[in-house]
Order: sequence, then C-alpha cells, then structure tokens
Amino acid sequence: MTKWPLPDPMRRALEEARAAAEAGEVPIGAVVVKGDEVIAAAHNSPRTNHDPTAHAEIAVIRAAARVLGQERLEDCDLWVTLEPCAMCAGAISHARIARLYYAASDPKGGAVEHGAKVFEHKQCLHAPEVYTGMGEGEAANMLRGFFQERR
Repeated sequence: MTKWPLPDPMRRALEEARAAAEAGEVPIGAVVVKGDEVIAAAHNSPRTNHDPTAHAEIAVIRAAARVLGQERLEDCDLWVTLEPCAMCAGAISHARIARLYYAASDPKGGAVEHGAKVFEHKQCLHAPEVYTGMGEGEAANMLRGFFQERR
C-alpha cells in the first residue's frame, strides 16, 4: 500500500489546529488556498474571542475575503482538519468555495457527510467539491487527546 505525502495545505491546517490546542481551544485549523498560495490561515477561537461563531472555517473565510477584497471565494479551496458543522457549511456555500478538503469526519457535529448534510439540500445555493480523509489520523488523534485531557 502506497502512503502519499500529506499535502502542504493540510499540514498548515494541522499546524493551526495545534496552535488552537495550545491556546486552550478545540484543535481545529483551516486554510484557504488560491492557486498554489495559502492566502489565509486560522484556527478555532470561540473561547479566546468570546464568540460562538469563531470557528476556524468562519475565521479563515473572513480573512481570505479581506485579502481578496471580495465576498466570493469562487476560485479558492478550503482545507480544514474536521468536517464542518452546519454553520460553517452554510458559510462555505455562501462564500462559493470551489473545493472543500477535510481531514477527520465528525459524526456528532458534522454537517457535510453527517447530520444536516447541508450541501445536499435543494435550498443550498452552492455546493463545493468535497474531498475527505487527508490527515484524518493526525487530526482525530489531536482532537481525542484534547478532550481526554479535559475529562
């Protein structure tokens, strides 16, 4: 079995997740890529910012939109370490992200392949191409370790 190297954007998202954990946040990181360039990177910060919407995906979409000077990220890819929740999937749709890559699935809170399955609804304005599993083990282990330390 061939093991492919982890793509650089997912490595960067995992670095962001580690930074979140160091800050006492749930370890989720995200990056937005346009072409071959990471234009924005962020991690979860709801506790730090006292903001329940400060998920990694929301923060990185906001940052990328500022960098590009526009609200639509049509030619951009989002790389994130955990399956997005319904709020984040909605933001991904509204931002018109072209491709979504996420590492670990989230059967409890995810809304892409689990739960609400936001992109499958006829009301969904835009559905990105979705790719999963790259960096899944590392992302899942980081999350498990984070929550075990708090129990």
